[in-house]
Amino acid sequence: VQLQASGGGTVQAGGSLRLSCEVSGFRVSNYAMAWFRQAPGKEREFVAASTWAHDETHYADSVKGRFTISRDNAKNTVYLQMNSLRPEDTAVYYCAADIRYGLKWPESPDDYYGMDYWGKGTQVTVSS
Repeated sequence: VQLQASGGGTVQAGGSLRLSCEVSGFRVSNYAMAWFRQAPGKEREFVAASTWAHDETHYADSVKGRFTISRDNAKNTVYLQMNSLRPEDTAVYYCAADIRYGLKWPESPDDYYGMDYWGKGTQVTVSS
């Protein structure tokens, strides 16, 4: 199983980036897929998630209206489109997967911070 995140980089505030998470070893169509981020000196935090059932999406309040999670089942890839980026969005971004939450995204952070599979991160830096 491998989750390969890419697409990070340095962008000015107000700019956009699209992150990709290419998956091998399982079909994303059967899994809940999510993005998390970790800024220097801070805890890892939830950013966005997508369940395959009803194609539900969930977002942290800090990114609602600016970020969009999507999936391409044919390419077995999940994306995070990030618009109107702010310096506080600077972090390493990770994608994660868990088959248990494919039907319904859990309410408890104890559950979704314990997702089964995690990829290596990709750095996003937003300059002011």
